[in-house]
Amino acid sequence: MSARAVSHQSSFASDLLSLTKPRLSGLVIATTAGGMWLAPGELTVARILVTLLATSATVGAANALNCYWERHSDRFMARTRNRPLPSGRMEPVVALVFGLGLAAVALPALALGANLLTAGLGLMALLSYVLAYTPLKARTSTAMLVGAVPGALPPLMGWTAVTGQIDAGGYVLFAILFLWQIPHFIAIALFRKDEYAAAGLKSVPLERGDDSSRLQLVLYLVALVPMTLLPFQLRIAGGWYLAVAVVLGLSFLGLGALGLFRQLGRTWARQTFLFSLLYLAGLFAALMLDSGGHG
Repeated sequence: MSARAVSHQSSFASDLLSLTKPRLSGLVIATTAGGMWLAPGELTVARILVTLLATSATVGAANALNCYWERHSDRFMARTRNRPLPSGRMEPVVALVFGLGLAAVALPALALGANLLTAGLGLMALLSYVLAYTPLKARTSTAMLVGAVPGALPPLMGWTAVTGQIDAGGYVLFAILFLWQIPHFIAIALFRKDEYAAAGLKSVPLERGDDSSRLQLVLYLVALVPMTLLPFQLRIAGGWYLAVAVVLGLSFLGLGALGLFRQLGRTWARQTFLFSLLYLAGLFAALMLDSGGHG
């Protein structure tokens, strides 16, 4: 095989992988692992690996189908125009078949490797992301709330893979991820407002203005901070986690409030977006380290 052919195959494989949005998959693996670690019950290495890989593949399938659906609007956004479909490097049907094929493997693997409940939640995440959130993005900013549902399911899936049921601990992990995503999404929409407009996508800043966006961001942070205290109340995590959650939460809320009261713009929005990532990483690290060990 010639060097050119090898290079072409490597490039094609890289493009296929990019359809799954690997950075998002990293977040999915981390939060799913967090749910598994915090859930009461015994775990086998096989169940851990299958659950993590199959959950990541399910989300990857949803992302690939999202890339297929949004291949035209992606051409108008700087962060998406170089993806395989809008750039013309890949035929749309390849992405469609890849996404469907990945889902066809991942969901049965979840059912067999974990349980039917976890596979059902995976199917819910896939369908709500592809069939509800993706088409709604071009119609209403409410799509943000719909998209937060599949985004919040991975830690719950990790929990149910261990327990086989949805209970208070699983609900709290879901709620934390759900509430975290809204200020995260709003911050992105604020500093990429022009790109969203060019792509024909709706967002809170475009529909309701920057002031309303900053206010909504802060209100969701007001709801998020007490929610992050519940793992301590439920004895999922200890006092060290509680201290970290309070410090991180008040810092996040303070940053949001600063933007609201000073009517800050894109630089603040980008800083808020970046801090949201550090916040989530710190919160889950504290949760897992101060869970008192698994089981």
